[in-house]
Parts: sequence; C-alpha cells; structure tokens
Amino acid sequence: MPSYSYLFLAILLITTTTLPPPPAEAGGGEWQLMQKSIGIVAMHMQLLHTDRVLIFDRTDFGLSNISLPHGRCRHDPREIAVKTDCTAHSVEYDVPSNTFRALFIQSNVWCSSASVAADGILVQTGGYNDGEKAVRTFTPCPTCDWNELPDQLAARRWYATNHKLPDGRQIIVGGRRQFNYEFHPKTNANAKNAYSLPFLVQTNDLNEENNLYPFVFLNIDGNLFIFANNRAILFDYSKNNVVRTFPNIPGGDPRCYPSSGSAVLLPLKPKFLEAEILVCGGAPRGAFKEAKSGNKFIKALNTCARVKITDPNPEWVVEKMPRGRVMSDMVLLPNGNVLIINGAGSGSAGWENGRDPVLNPYVYNPDAPTGSRFEILKPSKIPRMYHSSAILVRDGRVLVAGSNPHVGYNFSNVMFPTELSLEAFSPPYLEPGLRNVRPVIVSPTGSGTKVRYGEKLKVRFGVEALVKDLVRVTVLAPPFSTHSFSMNQRMLVLEGSSVTNMGGPTTTYEVEVTTPGSPVLAPPGFYLLFVVHKDVPSEGIWIQIL
Repeated sequence: MPSYSYLFLAILLITTTTLPPPPAEAGGGEWQLMQKSIGIVAMHMQLLHTDRVLIFDRTDFGLSNISLPHGRCRHDPREIAVKTDCTAHSVEYDVPSNTFRALFIQSNVWCSSASVAADGILVQTGGYNDGEKAVRTFTPCPTCDWNELPDQLAARRWYATNHKLPDGRQIIVGGRRQFNYEFHPKTNANAKNAYSLPFLVQTNDLNEENNLYPFVFLNIDGNLFIFANNRAILFDYSKNNVVRTFPNIPGGDPRCYPSSGSAVLLPLKPKFLEAEILVCGGAPRGAFKEAKSGNKFIKALNTCARVKITDPNPEWVVEKMPRGRVMSDMVLLPNGNVLIINGAGSGSAGWENGRDPVLNPYVYNPDAPTGSRFEILKPSKIPRMYHSSAILVRDGRVLVAGSNPHVGYNFSNVMFPTELSLEAFSPPYLEPGLRNVRPVIVSPTGSGTKVRYGEKLKVRFGVEALVKDLVRVTVLAPPFSTHSFSMNQRMLVLEGSSVTNMGGPTTTYEVEVTTPGSPVLAPPGFYLLFVVHKDVPSEGIWIQIL
C-alpha cells in the first residue's frame, strides 16, 4: 500500500504538471475476471437482497451474445434496429455461484432509471422509444422475469434520476427535455401529472444539456438535494418549493451527463445532524461538443468538490484527485471510504467521445486530512469507458462491467470494443494478511432480518485480534448504477454501545446498535449491515428496515 509520503508527493506533482498514468504495479487490491462474457453490456446494474444482480443494456442495440430461452423472441414493429430479436438484453447474475441467466425485457430500457421498493421489488422506469413511459418491475425469485406496465408515466423519461422517498414512493426527476418530476406509484388513478421544476430549465445548456441524470439525494431534513450542471438546490418536493440555493460549484464546469462526473452522499454519522455531498470529476464545458466533432479531446476534470448541505452557510471545498477522470463510478465501501473506479482521462460521455482510459481505481477517505485522502490502487487491464458500471456486493468486492463507446455490439476495428466481461475488484481490506482483524458476523442470521426504526439490535461477531474502540456498524442501501451515478446509494454509521466480550474459549463479542430513527434517515427497504473493525469490514448481512 502506498505510504503517505508517496501520496503527498503525488498530490503535489499534479498541482504543477500533468500526472502520467500510474505504473501498473502501483497500489493495493486485486482484480479477478469472473465471466469472459455475460452476453450483454452492463449499462445498468442493481444488487438485490437475494445476492443476485440485475443487469441490462438496450433493445435497439442489435443482437446480443446471449439467446433468450425456450425459443422466445421480441417482436416490435417500432424497433429501429432488429424488429424480431431472439437475444436477451438483460441477465440476472448470481454472485455466490458466479452464474447468470437470460431475462426477457420487452421495451427499450436504454438510459433509464430505477429504485428498489421496500419489499425488495425493483421498480424500473422510462427509457427510449417504446420504453419511454414504461414502468417495469422485477420480483426477486429464482425463476422470475420482468413484468412490463406500458404508459404508466406522465412524461417521457430518458436520462432521468429516481430516488426513494420516506413514504415508500419514488420520485422521478428530469430526463431529456423534461423539466419536471413525477411520483410512482401515483396517489390515485387520476394523479398522473408531472410537476414543473424550473431549476432544470435554468441548468440546461443549449449545446450540451449537462443536466441529465441529475444527482439527487434525500437530506436528513426530508428535502431533496438536487444537483444539475454546476448548480444545486434543496427542494421540498411535497410543496414544489426551492428551500435553498447553494453556491455554484467552484470553477463553473458541468458535472452531470454528458460531462459525466459522479457524486455521492458521504456516510451519515451517529446523531445524524450533518450531511455532506462529494462531487468528483467530469468534463470541462465544451468537451462534449469538441469530442463529438472528433476535433479535440479535452482533459477531464481532476477536482472533487465537497459541501456540507446542512450548514447555515454552506460552501464548496475543492481538492484534487491524482488524475482527472470522466465517466467514473463512485462506490461507497462498507468502511465508509469511497471507491472511484472506471472512466477516461479525456473527452466526455457518448460513443467514441472518450480517450485515455483510467485503469487505476482510487480510494477516497473522507475522514483523512485534506491532502492525504486519496490512495491509488491496482489497475485493471480492461478499459471501462462509456456505459460501464460498478456495484458493491455483500462480501465486500466491487463488481465492474460494461463499456461500449460506439454504436452496436462491435468487437473489431474500433478503438474500444464492446465489452461483455464481468470483473470483481477486491479492495485492500480483503488482503489475506488482514484476516485476524476481519470480523465475522455470528448473529443476526438468515436473509433479511426485519428491524424497526429506532430499535435496539444486538450484533454478535467474532474476530481474532480485537481493538474495542475501533469497531463500527454500518448499513448501506445498495444503489442502482448507471451512467456514472448510483441512485439511492446511502450509508449510515449506527450509534452503538461499547463492545462486550461474550466469554468462553472463542473470540466472540457483541455490540448493541440503534437502527435509524425514521424513514427520512433511511427509507424503508433492504440494507446491508457490516461490522467494521480497524477499517476492515465483515461480510454483510441483509436486514430489512420497516
């Protein structure tokens, strides 16, 4: 693992010169190729509480590399690619067995959005062409498939963002040429209207838009933090009212699609009195237009901006990454650090618009001093450009897949071929040398232990070399990952009692924690619970907060 002096030197160098790609031997962590091909491109990914991952791309992409079972075919006269398609455009990947099966999506899910309902059912909305007003659901079970509900949305939702609300509904914000929002499900059969959001008009660039897939997070006061282009507001969705306007992000460059930076709500700490947003990377203004013309590929932004949205007078604080990147993904790790992975060093989102793959992940430690928060990790050998994605799974690894910066399933005569492989990245906390400090949860057991808001929960775990003061319990809502943004990604550090030795010959301990006190802090649904010791997490267990 790099020393702090090495990191300091690296950060110092990027302030004065362009940092070359890190050497292949740099950093910790390990990569493993899980599947050479899953048959489709992982444009969209969601982990379910069954430890299975839903993956899908688009139906107007041509023929995929995996057939639908039982002779099924999709027949669509409105399709612009293949009107009769007997290949799949969605798969379900089973993490424990490293196997996958084809699923049948009937309408076009390209550049759509989703969230998981409180009962664990994925509710997926919008897309393109025949899918733009569709709502699709997927109920987790070994043989289940997609259920399609056409024309359920009030507006066409393409490049929109979804967020779960405390009452169990989801809000769907924006989309291409949609300066409004709506809810699903509707409160009654006649409530299919969309509500105007002028902020999306104000942040729409005429040439590049840059307000698609806006960054949306539920604040601890129940309002929504909405970031589009280079601006942010705090929004009361129940009254259709802007509560606060935040300062523009320093530098003024856009961070949303197609400039495609990424953003994350940093872990909420006990007492839950503060909330911070971190926005990293992206493409400078004008980069999309230049890349699309093929004339110039502008270097990606190397800055992260952080703001405490609960402050009376919030201000953005800027720091530099080891290298600029666009189209990267930000994944919350069980110990509260942020993994920044995938993407390019220049250009923008869009086919053929990215150059200079950034193969090294970074880890960002939000609690470290400014100037020493980044660590460069071991690189992958596979470029992950446009339409790649990344998600955390229960054992602490990060699944990485996708990349297709051109039209169609093209594997030759292109700079970056269509990528159908699936990799797993093991962060440094999974190194074998840390086994003696890695906790193992003993109880609760089973899948989906039900807990209530504000409930006391006893968590029992084993560990060989315990330091009692360095134990934390975290809960994480697995997100829907697409286009460099993970919707509904949310972590809370639970308030806990002191660690108790349970006695006997085994090294077993117990800590009592308090679950979040309200659905404003943690909307109802399935969460992964981890015990973290000396920044090394256990495998997670599923709990359902109701």
